[in-house]
Amino acid sequence: MKEIVIVGGGLGGMSAAITLAKHKDFHITLIEKNPHLGGKLNVLEQDGFSFDLGPSIFTMPQYFDSLFEMHGKNREDYFKLVSVAPHWRNFFEDGKVIDLTDTLEGMKDLENISDKDYQELQDFYKYTEKLYDFTNDILFKNQAETILQTLKYYSPLKIFKDSDYIRTMDGGIRKYISNPYLIDIMNYFIKYVGSNPYDAPAVMNLLPYIQWKFGLWYVEGGMYQASIGMQKLISELNITVKTNTEVLTVKKQKGKIVSVTLSDGSMLNVDAVVSNMEAIPFYEKITKEPDQKLKILKKKYGPACSGFALHLGVDKTYPQLAHHNFFFSEDLKQNFENIFKKHKLSGDPTIYLVAPMKTDPSQGPEGHEIIKILPHISVMNGDQAFTKEEYDQFEEAILTKLERMGLTDLRKHIVSKELWTPEIIQQKYYSNKGSIYGVEANRKMNLGFKVPKTSTFYDNLFFVGGSTNPGGGMPMVVLSGQQVEKHVLRSLK
Repeated sequence: MKEIVIVGGGLGGMSAAITLAKHKDFHITLIEKNPHLGGKLNVLEQDGFSFDLGPSIFTMPQYFDSLFEMHGKNREDYFKLVSVAPHWRNFFEDGKVIDLTDTLEGMKDLENISDKDYQELQDFYKYTEKLYDFTNDILFKNQAETILQTLKYYSPLKIFKDSDYIRTMDGGIRKYISNPYLIDIMNYFIKYVGSNPYDAPAVMNLLPYIQWKFGLWYVEGGMYQASIGMQKLISELNITVKTNTEVLTVKKQKGKIVSVTLSDGSMLNVDAVVSNMEAIPFYEKITKEPDQKLKILKKKYGPACSGFALHLGVDKTYPQLAHHNFFFSEDLKQNFENIFKKHKLSGDPTIYLVAPMKTDPSQGPEGHEIIKILPHISVMNGDQAFTKEEYDQFEEAILTKLERMGLTDLRKHIVSKELWTPEIIQQKYYSNKGSIYGVEANRKMNLGFKVPKTSTFYDNLFFVGGSTNPGGGMPMVVLSGQQVEKHVLRSLK
C-alpha cells in the first residue's frame, strides 16, 4: 500500500482524499487540526441562529458532482442546492439600486438599465466567454500552471488575444462598459479571489460568465451542509480521518518527505504528502525552510486580502435586502488602494452583506434576520493587521454606512454577534498572513497563476486549495483536489 498523508481537511484536502481514494492501493490519512472538516467552510450555532462562517456563494456545481460520480454516487443524495435569484443586489451611495439578475437576459428588463447598457453587457458577455474558453482549456483541462506551460497549448499571439493579456480586469471592463455603476459591479466580481481589479489580469473577467452560465446556488440547510455531505462520502471510502491533530514536522531525505510527526506523538511514514495548508505557511511552519529560500516565492505569490467578518443576528427583517447584497464605496478604486497599497481601514468600505434567511428562514428565529457583513481588508503585517481600537472604529463606520444606506436602526436590533478578523483567521486556518483567498491574482507578479501543485523543493509534496492553481473560490479549490491526482501518480511511478 502507498501511504498518502493529506495535511488539512478543507475543501481542497477533502476533494484530494476523495479523488485519490479511487486507487485501492492507496491508504489515505486526512489530518485536520480543527475539530471539523471543511476548513473555512465552517458554521456557528449561537442564540438560535446558524451562522455560516465561511463561503456564502456556491457556483460551478459540476466540480462537486464529479467527486460523487467518480465513486458511483449522486451528489443530491448527500446535499442539495437551491438556486438564488437575483444573484445579488447592489446599493450605491446616491440611492441607486441595481440587481444583478440570474440571467443576462433578465438585465434587459430592469428599469435602471438602458438599451445601451444592455447592448454593452451583451458585448461584454461575449468577451468574458472567450476568456472562460481560454482558461477552461489552459487551467481546467490541460492544467497549465505557468506561462511556459501555457505555451505548450497556445502560441504567444493567441495568448495575447484570447486572454486579453495587456489589460487589467478593470481595463477589460471599461473596454466594453461605460455605465459607472455597472463598471463597479463587474469589478467587484474580483471578490471571488480577494484581489484588486486594478492590478488583476483581465482574464479574471471570466467570473461574470461563470456565474451567469453555471448559476449561483445556496446549499439547502446552510452552506456547511456541503461539507457534511463530503464528510459522509469520505466515511464511506477507505480514508482515515484524524481531527484535532496537527502535523508538527517532517523528516526529509534525498529531496523527499519520508515521514510526518503528529501532535498526538505518532509518526507516519509517507510515500506522498498533499498539503491543503497554504504553501508558504507549510514551508515556514512544517518543513521550516529558511527565509532566503522562500524570498522569490513570497514575492511572486503574495497573499490575497483578508476580511472583517461580522456575523449579526437581528430581531427584525429588512425587506429591501436580497440574499446577496453589495453596498459600494463612493470611490471603489480608493477602497482597493486602502486594502492593497496603503494597508489602511477605509471610512467608506465596500461591504458584501449576506442575508441567507431570505432563502432559508430555518437559519434563525421567526421574524429575525441574519446579517453577515464582509468588507475586504488588508492582511496581517507582522503579528497583527490592525489594533482593537482601529477595528472598533471600523465596525462603527460599517454600521453607520449600512444605517445611512437603508438598514434603519441596525445597531438597536442586534441580538447576536460574532466577529472574525485576520488574526483569528490566521490562527484558525494557518493561512498566509490571515488571507481568506490564498494568493493574490496580480498581472505583474504572477499573471493570475498560483503556486504550482508540485513542490519545487520536495518531489513528493503537493498543494491543493486556494493558494495553488486553478485558484480561489469553492469550485476551484475542489477542482485543485481532483487535479492533484495526476501529480501524485506521476511521483509514485
